[in-house]
Amino acid sequence: MLKTCYSIRMRAAERSPELGEKHISGGERIGSKSQIEPIVKQLLNKASNHSRGDADFIQITVEKIAHDQIQYLPPLEITTVEAVSIEKSHSEARKILTSLGVSEHALNVAFHQLASNQNLRGAIILNSKTGLRLDDRGQKGVRVSRIDWQDANGELNERVREALALATKVANSPFTIAELCWSDDPDYVTGYVSNRAIGYVRITPLKREGCESGGRIYFVSDEVELESFIDYLESVPVLIKGD
Repeated sequence: MLKTCYSIRMRAAERSPELGEKHISGGERIGSKSQIEPIVKQLLNKASNHSRGDADFIQITVEKIAHDQIQYLPPLEITTVEAVSIEKSHSEARKILTSLGVSEHALNVAFHQLASNQNLRGAIILNSKTGLRLDDRGQKGVRVSRIDWQDANGELNERVREALALATKVANSPFTIAELCWSDDPDYVTGYVSNRAIGYVRITPLKREGCESGGRIYFVSDEVELESFIDYLESVPVLIKGD
């Protein structure tokens, strides 16, 4: 168990006069002082080799974390749904989210946002009943931060490990009803829906190959305390306890 540890975060972007700042990649790790250098190298490699393009801006942030600040959470259970088409996958995702209490209108808003947004850097927070967007972050969105695994889990690839850790942190807020996500990576078509009751349900395909639209939607309850929710997502360190 780490006595003193550090949050190491990466954000990479491409800048152009036409598009402004295009999000390329991001990454999150928590490690000891001796692990900072290899983690930074790993994150730099991720930022420099990405299917969304060549980053010309890479930001690395290293922040000390007190051990007593860290929350330890078990990972959500993983299941997978494979459908014959994008339409069938969307239908399955809608069915699951409806069963969790997300309204049809909120689902329409969410699917429209993810299908049309190609430069969303963080998540969108929606009221699960009204579909109203509650954060005021625009394209920046709300980025879940300060997360990692306590121990390596060799059964999962890096992409799933990262997404599962993030989904686990989000699901463990009392304000979270559910999450819907698919990647903005053009070569990755699998997404997921999740919450504490159903776990982490991978669904494929949720978009066509080559498409760069995607992101994350957090559906929250009417009782959400928005500032507290965002502070938890962005600031509370969480380590996921592997098996």
